[in-house]
Amino acid sequence: MPSLDLEHPMLELHQFEASHYAEKVRLILDYKGLAYTKVEVVPGIGQLELFQKTGQRQVPVLKDEDIYIADSTAIAEYLDRKYPEKPVIPTDPKQKALCMIMEQWADDVLGLDARKGLIACLSQNPNFRTAFLPAITPPPVKSLLSGLPVNLLGNLGAPVGLGADSVRETIKHDLRYLSAILADQAYLLGDQPTLADFAVAGLTMYIKVPMGSYLNLPEGIKGEGVPGVSDSPEFDAFWAWRDKLYADFRDGTATTAVSNSDSQRPTSISID
Repeated sequence: MPSLDLEHPMLELHQFEASHYAEKVRLILDYKGLAYTKVEVVPGIGQLELFQKTGQRQVPVLKDEDIYIADSTAIAEYLDRKYPEKPVIPTDPKQKALCMIMEQWADDVLGLDARKGLIACLSQNPNFRTAFLPAITPPPVKSLLSGLPVNLLGNLGAPVGLGADSVRETIKHDLRYLSAILADQAYLLGDQPTLADFAVAGLTMYIKVPMGSYLNLPEGIKGEGVPGVSDSPEFDAFWAWRDKLYADFRDGTATTAVSNSDSQRPTSISID
């Protein structure tokens, strides 16, 4: 496990705990051993507060002293410039190009396919219907969603091409490509982890939720995901690779984030 760098001022990651793009950034911070506080953005009012500070409504946003950096790729580039120890972007031009192309594919293709997979899961796993809702969602709303009958949700997404079968096959193609690359090397670009690895690991969170206490998400969805993919022996090696990434670079104890809305602010602050 990397030791936390306590010499620098505490970083703040404005995030949604269930965001797979925030998870990508958290993995980078963990790998670099940088201490940070997770600031959970309350949908609506919290996003307006974030916009007033940064001009950006979307998360993740990293705050370093008086600097705000939006977008997960821009955050990774900033962290390598400001905290160059354990870089995630290679300096060799060819390796850097491969890293950035693969990371862009993960952001634009794998991340979208994973979100489609999450939508498909909603009709098949009642736990998924509420697991990714904001923490402040009223219990009656959660109960209503979890109790919806499967036949009502069975065709969710089908009108826009998000039927479970088509999504499952698309995701399988994605994981086969990645598995082929990882068949004879430790990481996607060779012997050292890069931004490409953390992008892929973070953005597959919706395809299969990591086991263990790595995330503040309900226990009922740990290890669960897209049926026919998350539980397929074909991808056991890929999930073992991702599990090792977590085991090597993240503390196994998830913590609770402070909210960025004064009306919802807890008293405790977490350090990952």
